[in-house]
Amino acid sequence: MPKIMLKNATETKSETNNTLSLTKPVEKTKTTVDTLTLQRILRKKRSQKYMEAMKSLDAGGHVHNQEKVNELINIIREEFPEVELINSGMFLGILAKCYLGFPYEVHTLSFSFSIIEHYKKGQTLPDGMEKARAMAARGVYEYIEVYTDYCCAVSSDGTVSMI
Repeated sequence: MPKIMLKNATETKSETNNTLSLTKPVEKTKTTVDTLTLQRILRKKRSQKYMEAMKSLDAGGHVHNQEKVNELINIIREEFPEVELINSGMFLGILAKCYLGFPYEVHTLSFSFSIIEHYKKGQTLPDGMEKARAMAARGVYEYIEVYTDYCCAVSSDGTVSMI
């Protein structure tokens, strides 16, 4: 006996679940950009607000205050709205000369641990940040932004030199 393979059109039902929303969908920050665009973004002069926030790293108070660290991270995100640098793992941290005196040489804001730490002379730096230590220890630049493939040396006026 033959089987019925096609059903009668009157028996077929279909459901659709359409929803209407009046809110704008949340736009995500770009996470991937081409190399030239990334270099253009990283070379732009840093804002006054950003520079002031980075100068406060050595002033103290941030070392044991996670709220202040989170505030610094948010300022960094505001400075680079075009691309997500921190969560992508591209931006390793910030390194600067430490003015607390001997035995401290440099201090870091490390994004992998979200902490600020002061390092003694000869003490190993985390997460590939060692490549910027010599520049930071000299104090010629205000601070060094350390990325996986670049180092951005930032002068006191906010101008950037990519290395």
